[in-house]
Amino acid sequence: MTTLESEHDNLQTMPTPTRPAGRGRFDLKTVMAYVILTLGVVVTLFPFAWMILTSLKGFQELFNLAFLPQQPTLDNYKEVLTHTKFMQWFGNSLLVAGITTASVLFFDSLVGYTLAKFEFPGKNLIFLLILSTLMIPTEMLVIPWFVGITGLHLTATTPGAYFAIMFPGLMSAFGVFLMKQFFESLPTDLLEAARIDGMGEFGIFWKIALPLVSPALASLAIFTFLGNWNAFLWPLIVIQKPEFRTLPVGTALFNGEAGTQWGLIMAASSLAVIPVLIVFAIFQRQIIDGIVLTGMKG
Repeated sequence: MTTLESEHDNLQTMPTPTRPAGRGRFDLKTVMAYVILTLGVVVTLFPFAWMILTSLKGFQELFNLAFLPQQPTLDNYKEVLTHTKFMQWFGNSLLVAGITTASVLFFDSLVGYTLAKFEFPGKNLIFLLILSTLMIPTEMLVIPWFVGITGLHLTATTPGAYFAIMFPGLMSAFGVFLMKQFFESLPTDLLEAARIDGMGEFGIFWKIALPLVSPALASLAIFTFLGNWNAFLWPLIVIQKPEFRTLPVGTALFNGEAGTQWGLIMAASSLAVIPVLIVFAIFQRQIIDGIVLTGMKG
């Protein structure tokens, strides 16, 4: 018998793989889970879909209860972009959120690295005081912030006005905690080897430690940017001139100025949410990984 015939006989005598138990049977739990998730998606997306579709309706169609626009139009978007200061609000929010995010990434990672990899008197007390600020409601801090900013007359000049908006978010207690947890997971021997080679402390932090915690940096950057992009209370209080309005403040005040022109209001709201959707679409994996990795650090 040849080798080919022998292999053919072996294949014929091999047992047929059996289907795992439960495969192909009706799974009520799985069906119920999909039904609940589908209902959750519908409930979550319905207001967003209503906002988009309403922004595409003309003035006469706004008073109809039809879900879909009969004659879709972009006139509301043209009106918002050409007859309001929407682009100026957009630029202000982008500037504030961008600078604040860069500041948080640098200073919070630097403080977290110091607390994680250096021993000095009062280290635990300092970390405890930083964490304790998370328990203070923002509403209680608004008054001292405002008194300090107005006392320094920062809102009178252009650089000062932007700094006044960014001031509360230039550092974050949550960011310090997050970065400290990640830096503690780095092997100390790696950093000691760099010191033996003659590298300075800042060089070790910048060239060795920081690249190793890039998932934490990505997550912190996303949370910080979105938080400052959507910030409303503090900018509303501190902004004294219309040209310094951020997007949430400008959109909210535009709602009052536009009155019952719901098409314009929905168009402005739809444009305001686009950057948030782009960030989530591009960095959703980093957001999930950051949450998972944060929970794994103890």
